[in-house]
Amino acid sequence: MSLFEDLKAAAAEEWSAYTQHEFVLRMGDGTLPQAAFQDYLVQDYLFLIQFARANALAAYKGRTLAEIQEGADALSLILDETKLHRRLTARWGIAGAELDATPEKMATVAYTRYVLDAGQSGDLLDLHVTLAPCVIGYAEIGAALEPQLREGHPYGEWIAEYASEAFQTGAAAAVQRLDTLSEGALTERRFERLVGLFRTATRLEADFWQQALNSL
Repeated sequence: MSLFEDLKAAAAEEWSAYTQHEFVLRMGDGTLPQAAFQDYLVQDYLFLIQFARANALAAYKGRTLAEIQEGADALSLILDETKLHRRLTARWGIAGAELDATPEKMATVAYTRYVLDAGQSGDLLDLHVTLAPCVIGYAEIGAALEPQLREGHPYGEWIAEYASEAFQTGAAAAVQRLDTLSEGALTERRFERLVGLFRTATRLEADFWQQALNSL
């Protein structure tokens, strides 16, 4: 079993609360209020800016060209994600400059700074473990919601983005990266530390969904 699956099993309660959150389920069946989705998407755009910085940090902390390339590839995937956010917000009449000037809400700050702090104070594995719930979790959610896609689905474009082959490939690479970085270095004590990082990051993901629902 992969390190990711071990982490997911150790944080099963938090993972379920994140991937089966009311926000996710209502987005899947199309009953999520548009105002909640709009609030989420604007904050997620700001979130991705900080996650781009985190992946740039991963490239910087890489010890080999392969690790640097992996960080660059993950950064490129995030930059592609922001195109979806700009496209959708533009339809709502939100200009790019206005989007960039929007203040970050508390859950946005809490999650992104947690990841950046883990990356700055820890090693490359610590950083990628805290990044994992985002990229791998969104791929899992996208794949789970894809069967609910139908013509005119209000959130079909979002679901299709995260169910896409490109995003699923990126998530699979993230799973493999955890195994590569942890090979031969995973003591029981180290694993427990990684579980703590993963569990907190996953809990912060659920808080991010809830922040959007609380905006109503």
